[in-house]
Parts: sequence; C-alpha cells; structure tokens
Amino acid sequence: MANSFDYFIVLAEMRTGSNFLEANLNTFPGLICHGEAFNPHFVGYPNKSHILGVDLEQRTQDPLELIKAIKAQQGVLGGFRFFHDHDSRVLSIALEDPRCAKIVLTRNPIDSYVSLKIARATGQWKLTDVRRRRDSKVHFDRDEFKTHLEELQDFQVSLMNTLQVTGQTAFYIAYEDLQDVNVMNGMARFLGQSDLLEQLDSSLKRQNPSPVSEKVSNFSDISQALAELDRFNLSRTPNFEPRRGPTVPSYAAPPQTPLMYLPVRSGPEQQVLEWLAALDGVETDALIRKLNQKGLRQWLRAKSGHRCFTVVRHPVARAHAAFCRHILSVEKGGMKQIRNTLRKVYKIPLPPQGPDKNYDLASHREAFAAFLKFLKMNLSGQTSVRIDAHWASQSAVVRGFGEMLVPDFVLREEDMVAYLPALAMQVGVENPPEITDTETDTPYALSEIYDEEIEALAEEAYQRDYLLFGFGKWSEARF
Repeated sequence: MANSFDYFIVLAEMRTGSNFLEANLNTFPGLICHGEAFNPHFVGYPNKSHILGVDLEQRTQDPLELIKAIKAQQGVLGGFRFFHDHDSRVLSIALEDPRCAKIVLTRNPIDSYVSLKIARATGQWKLTDVRRRRDSKVHFDRDEFKTHLEELQDFQVSLMNTLQVTGQTAFYIAYEDLQDVNVMNGMARFLGQSDLLEQLDSSLKRQNPSPVSEKVSNFSDISQALAELDRFNLSRTPNFEPRRGPTVPSYAAPPQTPLMYLPVRSGPEQQVLEWLAALDGVETDALIRKLNQKGLRQWLRAKSGHRCFTVVRHPVARAHAAFCRHILSVEKGGMKQIRNTLRKVYKIPLPPQGPDKNYDLASHREAFAAFLKFLKMNLSGQTSVRIDAHWASQSAVVRGFGEMLVPDFVLREEDMVAYLPALAMQVGVENPPEITDTETDTPYALSEIYDEEIEALAEEAYQRDYLLFGFGKWSEARF
C-alpha cells in the first residue's frame, strides 16, 4: 500500500475545512500537503513565493513541473488542495492518473455558503486564537446561494464521472468527520501510511460554531429558498441511455460551400444531403463524407466562417420512419436479427416475411404501437436489444456530437424550407436551391394511423426529446 501512490490531491472548496484537514495531514511524518498549490493567484499560500523551487510564473507556464517536483520528494508523499476554480489543466492530469490519490472533502452547502459570507465580511479566514475571533451576521442571498450550490454540484458530478470512467476510487470525507481521529487515521492508511495519530491537531479552531439561525439575519428566507430547490432531482426526466460518440464519418459537407451537416439517423437525412449537393451543383456521392477526426479538424481549419448544423425530427415521425425502414421490412445483417427478436421475444406483430396483401392499415397501426411500447423499454435500458442510432433519443445523439463538434444551428424538420436557404446565404451562397419535400413512409403514411394514443406512446418513450427540444403534438407541427 505504501507504494500505491506518487502524490495526492485534496478536492475541496473554500470553507469546507480544508485548512484543518491539511494541518492534520501534515501531522503524519510521511505526508506533506503544499496548500493551494495551483491557486491561479498564488502558489501554495498567499505569503509564499514558491513550492519546492517552483515559483508562480514557472507553475503558470507549466503546471506539470510542480507536479513532478511534488512527486520527486524523498521520504514523504506530497500533495495539495484543489478547488474548482484552480488551474483546470491540473485537474485532468491528476484525475486521470491512478498514481494520484484522491481525497474528496465535502460540507453542507448552506454551512459552507454562510461561512464563506462571514469570512468575506470579517476578513478572517483562519482562527488560531479564539480571543481574536471576529463575528458578523450575514444576509442570505437566494440567487447567490443557488449559484454556489450549482458550482459545487457540477464539480462533484464531474469528479464522480471521471473516477467512474477511469475505474478509480477516492477517499470521501465530510466536514463533520474532520473531528474524528479514527477517520483521519483511516485516511492515512488509504495513503499508505502506517503511523497513527493519537489526537488531532489543535492549532486551528472552528470560527463559527453557532447554528445557522444565529449567523444569518434573514434566516426565514433560507427555508423558502430550499423549498424551491429540487434537492433530489425529482423533476428530472430519467435518462438510461449510454453516452453516444460523435459519429464523425456520418458528417457531410459540399466540396466548396463551408457548411457541415451532422445527421441524426431516421431524420430527413436524404433530403438534406441532396440539398447540400445542389448547393455546389454536384451529385450526393461527391459530398465530403467518411471523415475521421483528423480530417474533420483539417476541414474546420480550412473553412473559415463555416457553419455546422443538424436537423431534428418530431419523435413520432422519426420513430415511424425507423419502424418502416428498418423494422417492418426484412433486411440483412443486424436489423434482421433485431427484427426477429422483436417478433419472437417482444411479441411485436410484424409480418414474418415483410408487408404482404394481408398487412392492412389496422395491422400497421397495431405493429407500430407495439414498437413504440418497446422503445420505451429499450431506451430505459430494460431490454437486451441495443439502442440503435436510428431510434436513440435525439438529445443523446446531439450530446454525442459535442464530444467533437457542437452544431451551432439545430433546426426542426418542419423549418428546413425556410431556414436552410437562409443558412446557406449566411456563408455566401447567393441563390440557394429549395429543399425537396420529406419522403413519405411506406407502406402507410403516419397521418393514416396517427391519433392521441400514438402521440402519448411516443411521448412516454421520448420524454427527454419532448422536453429538451420543446416538441408539441405532431399533428400541430408546421409543415
């Protein structure tokens, strides 16, 4: 265990007890914490000019130099405290390094917020002599607290996700645990130390031990502000879909016009590709496609003033398109296997050999309604069938784009006729062509089977898309 780590990082925030934690870490003979080593305004502590020979200018130019110096210390395990507004370059280095031990210190956000307000009001950030304690009642600001809370939560979620993805764990410690010598000794064991403390460092004192009600002038406003917060995120739309990649090879651009299209599968993809080709007077097979990430970066650099866009389709129409094109008909490969599974396991009443003379309108509606019920289960992670790109939620697809390229224009299918020519004119196309009408699904159009029940089933399956893109009823869409 002693050789498990090369250095450590204490992930905390202001007024969470990190000074007290550091003081106790430094009590162990084999540990040394170098303060806020990567605070953008000073190195370690406000009154220090360097850490291990690395000054502020050197550290700012190359933060890795200071990390190397901390790792190179002989006979001790070195580390530092890190807050969310410290040098972000260091966070990625430390979090992704399994040889860096992570200690995560947390505190009740109300307590940390009030303590921060008092410290700013009094100018007292540490207390070693209670006779010099400064006191102040502060005003609780609801909006300010919400910002404080969001910053804390975003930072913690980011930490947790990175540790999950990299297969690491951290030592979590709460503000209340700081007074427990056994917890402190457990943290030392986590860091590979065999020495134990008999008592905690007593040089630092709690600055504001009184209850919040005595430290805030408008205490009643806190209850109201907390009531407005969705602490347990009960109003969220659940999302059980796996994160999707950017799918760069599917992107398309004309040879000359600086427009890049990021397709959403089962959307009006063919219509947009034909329109892109018409911009430069070429066939669709002449479009720039199947780029890798390097090729995409080269295109972006070469096309100054470029615009990148995607088109989203109403969830009912998109699900129907996916159903008609990939599930209803008999195809080779993966979709054929999925189709067979949907028939045999999920009992979707699909015609065995595809639509025939007995497959009427009523049969089509029944099969599509069953498919929508399957989609609800599939997108909730309750089936063994993969979440295919043709029916994955559009919110997940667009979020996946952001890993490589964020579309600066997201428009709905019903707005293409007006907005795509306008977009082309923005990049210098004087007389852009009109976009063709959207294809009608076969063997039956959605309009022939659509009703309130179909809409409700789609909304249950695609709650996030309805919410995030603001979709209303398909029957009310403007075409």
